[in-house]
Amino acid sequence: MAKLLLLLAVIGGVALLLKNYQRSLSRQDRDDPGQPAKSALEDMVRCARCGVHLPKSEGFLSQGRFYCSDEHRQQGPVERERPHV
Repeated sequence: MAKLLLLLAVIGGVALLLKNYQRSLSRQDRDDPGQPAKSALEDMVRCARCGVHLPKSEGFLSQGRFYCSDEHRQQGPVERERPHV
């Protein structure tokens, strides 16, 4: 009886593995090959106003500078002092 239960458990495990594998294949087929994966690396930019770093796609671009929000874009850049070397 124990051997029968073990056999059923093994068959069930194999069935689950095959089902998960089939799902992953179908997800890959549905994904648009022209779109980058969500986990793809993205360039980071620095806000010209406050200096915070954010993904380039989330930044606001104005006159060649990136900002973290529309409010900072309207306020414009802050000129930072450069350390003397």
